[in-house]
Amino acid sequence: MDPEAHNPLLAARAEIDQLDSELVELLNRRAELAQSIGKLKGRDQRPFFTPEREREVFERIREINAGPLLPDQLRSIFREVISAARALEKPLCAAYWGPPGTFSNIAAAQTFGSSSNLMPVDTIHDVFMAVEHGSADYGVVPVENSLAGVVPETLDMFPLTNAKICAERYISIDHQLVSVAETLAQIERVYAGPQPALQCRRWLRENLPQAEVVEVMPTARAAERALNDPRSAAIANRLGAETVGIPVLVEHIQDNPQNQTRFLVIGFNEPAQTGRDKTSLMFNLRNQPGQLYRALGALESESVNLLMIESRPAQRAQFEYMFFLDCVGHRLDDNMARAIERLRELALETVVLGSYPSA
Repeated sequence: MDPEAHNPLLAARAEIDQLDSELVELLNRRAELAQSIGKLKGRDQRPFFTPEREREVFERIREINAGPLLPDQLRSIFREVISAARALEKPLCAAYWGPPGTFSNIAAAQTFGSSSNLMPVDTIHDVFMAVEHGSADYGVVPVENSLAGVVPETLDMFPLTNAKICAERYISIDHQLVSVAETLAQIERVYAGPQPALQCRRWLRENLPQAEVVEVMPTARAAERALNDPRSAAIANRLGAETVGIPVLVEHIQDNPQNQTRFLVIGFNEPAQTGRDKTSLMFNLRNQPGQLYRALGALESESVNLLMIESRPAQRAQFEYMFFLDCVGHRLDDNMARAIERLRELALETVVLGSYPSA
């Protein structure tokens, strides 16, 4: 007599084993198709990272999912499936602002998956240069935080590089207080990057009012400093704490639980239209009254929705400024194309930094 017939546990495990065999066969078939696509991409010199296609896959999976797996769980599974298949097409290298354990590391991993080569570099400048000089296929950089605003180091690099924006990703910012100290009373210093310190300012004021806040960039290095300083703590994410090997003393110390940081993926390909896109622009203007008003009017006249505007000092002249815009739509959309053309007529210089799927 078959023992599985009278043992539900054994029967369920046997069915799982059978399904696993079928999954392996299906995954390998999917990988073979990905390799075929990779050969076509290589022949036509098309990009191997296509965020517009990946979003199409994720949306289809969400639509056909009947549970019990949650949408985020399926997305995580298929992110790794896509990453492994893409590695068979062409192993990709993505640079990020390191060391390992930063939020940029998290953003890069969630974008490219663990089958890609994720390369930490020392600064945001180094991320751009790695892409510009070809030592990385793509780069991942923070551009704005929902509380602290824009990251100026990222915006200031765009006039100095040819890299374009290929994709964006939002990462929830969850800060922990990490320390080898056993109590808050033992802490005299808190190592933190400027944005994490700002994002946890109220908590620090209420819980460590006497502690000195020592600026360290990026976040993962703050954790390294605290590991070797028994009278200190650091603000770090959980991955950073695990990477360094420092205990978490207090969890979730961010002032706003809705805090998010937006990251950009930079490279040299431009995704196709998806119907839900963003376009980022950079321009400068003549120093005359009403120039910015007229420039923004070029967008309004074509019903282009403005999401963000920021000014930064121009790199090539004193007391002149570059303006950065994020708008709804793809540069190939009719109204966006007309708005960009009108903007070029008004501005001294207009650069499309990229059109990409809206996250």
